[in-house]
Amino acid sequence: MDSLNFKTEMAFTYGVPSPMGPGVIRLVADNPSPFTFKGTNTYLVGSTSLAVIDAGPDSAEHRAAILKAAGGRPITHIFSTHAHRDHVDGIAKLKAKTGAVTAAYARDPSTGKMALENSPSGSYFVDYDFMPDIALNGGDTIAGADWALTAIHTPGHAPDHLCFALDGRRVVFSGDHVMAWNTTVIAPPEGRMADYVSSLEILLDRNDDVFLPGHGDRLNDPQRTVKAYLLHRTWREKSVLDALTGGATTIRRIVPEIYRGLAPQLIPAATLSVQAHVEYLIEKGLVASDLPLTPDRDLSPL
Repeated sequence: MDSLNFKTEMAFTYGVPSPMGPGVIRLVADNPSPFTFKGTNTYLVGSTSLAVIDAGPDSAEHRAAILKAAGGRPITHIFSTHAHRDHVDGIAKLKAKTGAVTAAYARDPSTGKMALENSPSGSYFVDYDFMPDIALNGGDTIAGADWALTAIHTPGHAPDHLCFALDGRRVVFSGDHVMAWNTTVIAPPEGRMADYVSSLEILLDRNDDVFLPGHGDRLNDPQRTVKAYLLHRTWREKSVLDALTGGATTIRRIVPEIYRGLAPQLIPAATLSVQAHVEYLIEKGLVASDLPLTPDRDLSPL
């Protein structure tokens, strides 16, 4: 049975910092939605000088909360887990206020923009113009006065997605790659299932105590969650194949077979998720289809 136990309770107050451990506090932006849960999590890391991870939306209230939580301590770096707008729209004004340098994985500027129909929310959610001051690759480390963060390249949800490991502590800021409240959306072409599965396996090989995600509450048993999410994707893949062999021969027909009773506003995201699974099955030689894939293109099992 394809089921997961999500952690959907979260104790917080907008604008009020929550301690996550020594030298780490969390602020939740007031931008809740079906895709952001309670809102985007912003983390302040350090004791004397600070790093901000994910500045969140362009919100004067959230920016003021970040600066108040800093308490006069300099913010020297602003890290981004990925260039989705709910994570990066607040960077420019926070940088202007603090003089911090930005650090993130640099997207390939030659990659075209996705079509609007490929957006799970029905709007453009990627800031294609965001370019960090420091371009990070997996394994790169940036250190402040009393903190150091090492980038882990974890594409899948987005090609530029990074998690950040807090050096000397078994803590990982997991962005949207692994969350407690739900599994991440894999929406082609921005998302790629093969990359997502490989990136989960990277985190499975670690020995961390806690993940601090981009949305929702902390995960205190992170490797167990990663294992569960890998199993979930295996079962979802089987469900796609079962629906296909049962006569649902297009992505649009497979969606209601798998997502029964789904709210209408979530159908676009579910359709893209099924497409991501079908793309992965084609790569593995288990499904055949003419390309490019569309919701109504015929599929056949091999």
